[in-house]
Amino acid sequence: MTYCLGIRVKEGLVCLADGRLTSGMQAHNAGKVSLHQIGPHKICIMTSGLRSIRDKTLAYFDDACRKDGKVVQPMLRNVLHYYTEALRQVATEDWDALQRSHLRFDLHALIGGQLDEDEAPCMYLVYPEGNWVEMNERASYMSIGATSYGKTFLDRTLDYDTPLRMVIKIAYLAFDSTRVSTVDVGYPLDLLTYASDRKWRHELYAYDDLAPLYEWWNSHLVELLGKLPDGCRFKNLLP
Repeated sequence: MTYCLGIRVKEGLVCLADGRLTSGMQAHNAGKVSLHQIGPHKICIMTSGLRSIRDKTLAYFDDACRKDGKVVQPMLRNVLHYYTEALRQVATEDWDALQRSHLRFDLHALIGGQLDEDEAPCMYLVYPEGNWVEMNERASYMSIGATSYGKTFLDRTLDYDTPLRMVIKIAYLAFDSTRVSTVDVGYPLDLLTYASDRKWRHELYAYDDLAPLYEWWNSHLVELLGKLPDGCRFKNLLP
């Protein structure tokens, strides 16, 4: 399982991906996020699904970008064509073999960045079939993988005007909610931001790096719960 989260707000993008890779009863560390050079710019790609499909698709994508390196792509959605063509090529080559092995062609991707003619940073969710949807101001985040555990927290705290500094904290807490709810999601954790200066910033975290935040959040949640007023007739349920 995977947890990848892409957030688009007024101040920029936040991308988060867990680094745990499970195979049967074994767990490994493997990055699920990568930066790719498109002319003078970089774009971020996060994926969930079979690792072999991911690696092959991104290899074909990079090959296509290099072949057309002299062609200036004005907008990020133009670059999506290279990715979806690579994805469909892998599907054509590997679909039957995957079916015989009872495996699903299930690669989802979040692709974000900003090229010359993009008015603002943008992000897209690409489905295994190659179709895609764009994130907008009314839907400030998209996630792939184990999407349900952090959804309530994101829906309650995040909107398009949320400052980038707070968005980073919200993204971490959405990951933390997911991590404690499923053993298939865990550290190391990749966190990336893209702000108005058009630069990607990337940090890789181990559990110990963020343990103080986890402990602070847990203790304050319990403290806040103790201050929550009794609901209607709650006292009638007590001896």
